Amino acid sequence: MTGRTITRADLTQAVYEKVGLSQAESARMVEQVLREMSITLVTGESVKLSGFGIFGVRQKGRRIGRNPKTNVEVPIEPRQSLTFSSSPLLRTRINGGTPEPRLRRSRDKPHGPDREWSENHV
Repeated sequence: MTGRTITRADLTQAVYEKVGLSQAESARMVEQVLREMSITLVTGESVKLSGFGIFGVRQKGRRIGRNPKTNVEVPIEPRQSLTFSSSPLLRTRINGGTPEPRLRRSRDKPHGPDREWSENHV
């Protein structure tokens, strides 16, 4: 592990280099993507990035916590928590594997064992 953290500036630089937009346009694009993700999460919806993972918001109820130093019980108020679930593809890449290509269903062939092909199939 390198211990390096990717920042907004790094993302902006990557968009600048790979897409060919200006630095200012690249920065606006990165900010817009992050803004849209934030707005979606604030409304309680999930953000799914295929091949990467799903960001979601989870409701946590009120509970009693304990200060580990003093052993005093403290109420913890209900709150929302951001969650992330990585995709199987990302997990495979993180663990050094090569992801297997996904099989895509053909529009030219029937799907499932009960389907038969006919010339009238659209």
